[in-house]
Amino acid sequence: MKPFSKILYFIQLAFTISIQVKATEMPHDSTNVIVLSLSEIWEKASKNSKLIQIQKLKIKTSEEEVKDALTERFPEIGASGTYARISNMPVFENGLFHTPDQFPVIHNFYKISGDAYLNVYNGGKVRNNIEAEEVKHAIALEFQHLTVSEIRFKAAIYFLDLKRSYMFKQLLLQDIAEQEKLLVQIRQLHKNGVVLKTDVLRAELKLSGQKMNLLEIENSIDITSRKVAIITGLPDNTRIMVQSDSTNVSDFLPESYETYLAQALKQAFSYKISEKETELSFLKLKQVKTNAAPKIGLFAEYTYAYPQIQFYPYANAAYALGQYGVKASFPISALYQNKHKEEAARLNILQHELAHSDLGDGIRQQVHESYVRYKESLSRIEVAKNNIVQATENLRIINNTYFNQLALLTDLLDAETQVLQARFDLTSAQIIAQEQYYQLQKTIGNL
Repeated sequence: MKPFSKILYFIQLAFTISIQVKATEMPHDSTNVIVLSLSEIWEKASKNSKLIQIQKLKIKTSEEEVKDALTERFPEIGASGTYARISNMPVFENGLFHTPDQFPVIHNFYKISGDAYLNVYNGGKVRNNIEAEEVKHAIALEFQHLTVSEIRFKAAIYFLDLKRSYMFKQLLLQDIAEQEKLLVQIRQLHKNGVVLKTDVLRAELKLSGQKMNLLEIENSIDITSRKVAIITGLPDNTRIMVQSDSTNVSDFLPESYETYLAQALKQAFSYKISEKETELSFLKLKQVKTNAAPKIGLFAEYTYAYPQIQFYPYANAAYALGQYGVKASFPISALYQNKHKEEAARLNILQHELAHSDLGDGIRQQVHESYVRYKESLSRIEVAKNNIVQATENLRIINNTYFNQLALLTDLLDAETQVLQARFDLTSAQIIAQEQYYQLQKTIGNL
């Protein structure tokens, strides 16, 4: 195949792709189109996220466990009933190898009793258990806040990715329109014998390539729309259109690093979770120590029984018996059995303290990195704006020189590509600045 024939073949292939692009731009009838802002996406994601629903169930579970721990302060009350069939009672007065005498007994036995026990002191075990469950409940709350923050950040990334794709699409559509106008001009110049056929082919090839890029962007929009639909609980076939907020976070002036760090150490969810887990390890040590504490409580019992065979002389009659008083016990074996348990609990405290300190180091590093990257992204926006001005001026100069026969078409196409790339860079810089902003807010626990 000759070189010129190869060029014609690729042009035909490119135009075939362009027809497919137009087909993809037509939404299917089954596709629902909905316009959402970031705040609306956050609201829907927080409402429909299964991970958040799981955390809410864990919170309810911890609430019930706190209530269960509080009930340990109430007295223990029990009731029981017994029916027994009593066998004959042989009495071996002359030894086991002689015929026994049969002692008359009452064969039916009935007993109904009730008892109560009120704990007075057990080394603070009940109080410590309540405090431990309350700390676990607080940890569950912080885990919910952390999950919400992660879901909101994930949704923000999807939103910004979708926003970037729509902005890229708009830039490409504008560029394609300009390329089509340029192609008309070049064809006219070729018709007049001013330029060669190769200029027409180059312009057509670039136009086809841009339409292929448009197809890729359309596919990216479709993929990201599906991600947003899933995270917000919308039908999978929903096509999401982004609605930009009135404020642009890339225009926010960053505060000092020290301010962000202070906020992170005060309200970062992971840091508060670690702090609560360290507190819980101290309570576990207290719980272990209560194993060697005396136990004192008040008790009361009352029994109805028939017949009276508990005390001598026995009687074929029903009787009632009640007793109350104080019970006290001391686990002597715990003095040596509890030693290693206490040491293990102390080591567990050291582990949590070190883990908490290590997490603080990580948070400082994350805040610093997010802070530096955010400032860097703001600087990148200014550079991208200047690049657009320079690339646009360069295009203007090359455009004039080309139509005056003083420059090649490749120079003109390169200049147009530079302008488009500069616009892409500005869009990317603006989106990256917003991503870094939300990353910083997530790190300090403010998302």
